Amino acid sequence: MIVRAVPLDEVGAELGMAVFAALSDGTGIAPANHGQKALRALRKAQRALARKTRGSTNRRKAVRRIARIQMRVADARKDFLHKHSTIIAKTHGVVGVEALPVRSLSASATGTAAEPGRRVRQKAGLNRAILDQGWGLFRTMLADKVADRGGRLVEVPAAYTSQTCACCDHVEAANRPSQAVFVCGRCGRRANADTNAATNILRRADSALKPVERHRAQAAQ
Repeated sequence: MIVRAVPLDEVGAELGMAVFAALSDGTGIAPANHGQKALRALRKAQRALARKTRGSTNRRKAVRRIARIQMRVADARKDFLHKHSTIIAKTHGVVGVEALPVRSLSASATGTAAEPGRRVRQKAGLNRAILDQGWGLFRTMLADKVADRGGRLVEVPAAYTSQTCACCDHVEAANRPSQAVFVCGRCGRRANADTNAATNILRRADSALKPVERHRAQAAQ
């Protein structure tokens, strides 16, 4: 007798900072923000390092203290990513995620002497928050674990996922009046904004003609 494996559900995942991951089935994963939580201790250790004499034993101790803080943050982040990527991989056969250019998103805004950047401090804080999430490592872990179980991870274009109605495909920036709320200007559908985006990501993973491509085709007519 041939025993057939029960096919696992498909899911889309919207990665962010207010919510680390929102899944199309309505599940949400809260961000851990390990780096942010350790920032005060790290800054205190860095200030202590700046006061130490170069080459001294106390300076070497201060350097090791900073390294220990950074190692604890990295280990805690990796443990968090392992835990949640395993849960998703065990329960879903196909996982759709956005193809986010993490390196570009977290690029410095310092600029040059001739063309200095704007809002450098704010961008530096945003960069830290992006890198603190570990999106790139999470996608790598998730892809490996899903593949090990016979599934697949599908990366889709990120454009318009947060502005497209998952019900009627209407695309408009005003559809998302706030970070958490989605209200379609055409059909009136109201939903959690991240869950709506995750649903669009799943649909793009399944569809040959992605919603963003339909939107561009309609705009060109």
